[in-house]
Amino acid sequence: MTRLSRAPRRRRGLLAAALSLALLPAVLVLPARAAPDGHPAVIGRRVIGHSVQGRPIVAWHLGESGKPKVVLISVMHGNEPAPRRILDNLRDGQPVHDVNLWIVPVYNPDGFAHRSRRDARGVDLNRNYPYKWARLTGSYYSGRKPASEPETRAMMKFLAKVKPAYVLSFHQPLHGVDITARPAFSRRVARALDLPMTHLNCGSSCHGTMTMWFNHKFAGFALTVELGPSPSAAKLRAAPDRILHVFGAWRGGVQGIARRD
Repeated sequence: MTRLSRAPRRRRGLLAAALSLALLPAVLVLPARAAPDGHPAVIGRRVIGHSVQGRPIVAWHLGESGKPKVVLISVMHGNEPAPRRILDNLRDGQPVHDVNLWIVPVYNPDGFAHRSRRDARGVDLNRNYPYKWARLTGSYYSGRKPASEPETRAMMKFLAKVKPAYVLSFHQPLHGVDITARPAFSRRVARALDLPMTHLNCGSSCHGTMTMWFNHKFAGFALTVELGPSPSAAKLRAAPDRILHVFGAWRGGVQGIARRD
């Protein structure tokens, strides 16, 4: 066989190989994303502000841009540390799919460092928001004025920028999910986390809370979730996937390759 007769056959082989590659699903040829600090689930990291004592307040971006936006927040009160394990598990686990997720594991870093409910100026951040703010004292000291604290202003600016469809604010130790104006969603969260529905009314009436402010200002919906005083390790391990399921999301698999059910 001459060199001239082999050339057309070789070109046909190359054309067939190129056509086969072109027919592969697009998701198989997407480049893998870079994960900051070696966290495979993380697609971004943002310092949204600093505490009174200068500690950074870090938001971690997980999931997929273009999907419904959800924000999860814990340790608003520094002496309520258990929910942080849920958010850390999401950050440190496998890639998250079908949700555009932001998590703030430690919203009150000064309080967390000092094992205190309040920030370094003695302010309860969940009484400091500029909606139905009232001058409160004691453990619920609401600050010298609405949004007086840098932590409050940082979270307000962050939520205004992200504009999530949903916010879950995790607390302890009241063991329940707030009964709200959106009972179907509240019930779905309660069932997912095996928690009862309850009225979280701050003892009588709430003033200056983050969820009240968000629900007043934005079209999205913020919900308070209270774990018990000592949630079991098994419940904390199960919670991340149960929370994702609430939003139709999941985690695992290989980045860029769609799940096959």
